[in-house]
Amino acid sequence: MQCSSAQKLCRQVLQQDQNLFKPVTSKCDAFINHRGVDTKRTIGGLLYDHLRRLDVHPFLDNKNLKPGDRLFRKIDSSIRNCKVGIALVSPRYPESYWCLHELSLLLEMNKKVIPIFWDVKPSELRVKDNGSCSAYDLRRFNWALEETKDTVGFTFDSVKG
Repeated sequence: MQCSSAQKLCRQVLQQDQNLFKPVTSKCDAFINHRGVDTKRTIGGLLYDHLRRLDVHPFLDNKNLKPGDRLFRKIDSSIRNCKVGIALVSPRYPESYWCLHELSLLLEMNKKVIPIFWDVKPSELRVKDNGSCSAYDLRRFNWALEETKDTVGFTFDSVKG
């Protein structure tokens, strides 16, 4: 039941603006920004597979990164070359430096970001300062998360479907 609901959500995202997903020469049409432990084996993987079937070139870290790839270089390059970002925002998303870095970069580069709030309400999202981020990064991350919370997206409750 969850898979069919997730597939329905994928179709809704794709119907949003078909022109964003037209095949192009870049290696990354859609960058899937997500918290792996929450979404990689559920909506993240389903969305990636569905986009591939539509001849869209998505980027999902566990599908596109190869041994020896430089993380920042590969991810930042994919974000720079993508046409749209899809942020799969989950309850533990704001705890991840990588999620917030990717989201910030997408928005700083003026990419269109389509948020999917997965098992979380936008109002519940807060950047967690665990002392490992610079003041500069905290400002970027708070700004990006606030921008995303104020962006029309999709919500999904995996319990209700």
